[in-house]
Amino acid sequence: MKISIATWNVNSVRAHLSTIEQFLADRQPDVLCLQEIKVTNELFPLELFEAHGYVHHALHGQKAYHGVAIFSKAALPLAKVTRKHWCDIEQARHVYCTLPGGMELHNFYVPAGGDKPDVEANEKFRHKLDFMTEVAAWFKRRKRKKNRFVLLGDLNVAPLETDVWNHKQLLRVVSHTPIEVEHMDAWYASHDWVDAVRHFIPEEEKLYSWWSYRARDWSSADKGRRLDHIWVTPALAPKLRGAEVFRPARGYEPASDHAPIIVELETE
Repeated sequence: MKISIATWNVNSVRAHLSTIEQFLADRQPDVLCLQEIKVTNELFPLELFEAHGYVHHALHGQKAYHGVAIFSKAALPLAKVTRKHWCDIEQARHVYCTLPGGMELHNFYVPAGGDKPDVEANEKFRHKLDFMTEVAAWFKRRKRKKNRFVLLGDLNVAPLETDVWNHKQLLRVVSHTPIEVEHMDAWYASHDWVDAVRHFIPEEEKLYSWWSYRARDWSSADKGRRLDHIWVTPALAPKLRGAEVFRPARGYEPASDHAPIIVELETE
C-alpha cells in the first residue's frame, strides 16, 4: 500500500482556512501534518478537515502560538497519540502517533530562535539549541535497527549550502548559522536518519520551502530557505517512492510563508 504524507507550516489554521482547503482539493495527501496551528484543541476547526475525509486527528494546540496537528483519512487510524513537551517548557511543539502497520510518525515545530544567533544575549536562540540537543538524545536512546519512524515538520534550520539562496550572506542569520547546523547534524545522526526529500533531489540542487513575506515578488526573487523537512529511519528508506516541495501552495491567497512538503512511501 502506497501512502502520501504532507507536512506544512500553515502559520495559523483559522487565518488560512481557504488556503488549506485549496491544498486539500489540489493534492489530497493521505496524512497531513500541520505546524503553527495557533489555536487550542477546543477551538480547532475540525469540520473543514472532516469534510475532506480526514476523520482521524491528533491535536496539540495552544492559544495564539505554536501548535502541531496530524490528520489522516479513514483507512489510516491514528493510535498511541502522544503529546510531548521539551526542555521543561509547556509549548505545543511535538505530537506523535502510530499508523497502521506500526509506522511511528513524529510532527515537530522547532523553536525559531529569535533574531540574534547568540546564546548569551538571546534566550530564544539558546532554547532552540537546547531543544535540538534534548530531542537528539531522546531518539538516540530509542534507536533500534527495526524502527520505522517518520520525522517531519518545520525544523527551522536550513542545513545545506543549497538549502538557502545565499550561503555566505546567511551564515550569520538564524536558521543557517554553523552552530545550528551542527546541532541539526547531531540530531540527524541520532538515528541515522535519511532525508526523504534529498533522497530524490540531489544536494547540489537549490531547494527551498520558505520565502519571506517581505519579498514583493517572492517567486521571482526566490530568496528562500529549506526549513521544512521529512526524515525517515533506515528501515523505511527502501520504501520511499517520491518527494517534492509543493511550491504552488506558496502562491495561494492568503498565503503561508511556507510550502508543503510531500513524500510517498510503501507501508508494507
